[in-house]
Amino acid sequence: MLTGPGDGVAFLVSAAVVYDIVAATNSSPQTTEINAAARADTLMKWVNIGTVQGVAFVVVAAVFDEAHRWAILAGGLFAAVLLYFQYLHARSSGLRNAGPPTETYGQ
Repeated sequence: MLTGPGDGVAFLVSAAVVYDIVAATNSSPQTTEINAAARADTLMKWVNIGTVQGVAFVVVAAVFDEAHRWAILAGGLFAAVLLYFQYLHARSSGLRNAGPPTETYGQ
């Protein structure tokens, strides 16, 4: 499954694609935590959209590259799960322990 030449590189590239796509559509988990009280729903909407986009790219790459299919899928899945749980944690922590936000509204 993940033992062929180039599988490590395919795994890393797939993981990086997910991280890059989610980052392109979201604030950082830190910003999510800091501003969760005001924007948790909107922030998580974009985490969901970014995750779906990242997974779509990984699946397409896996279809194109049969030799590295399992490494690509494993890297993408690993990255998607790690990032998603980071954002879930950031949202819950921010809602539970609200500190001073970095944004102000209605002024």
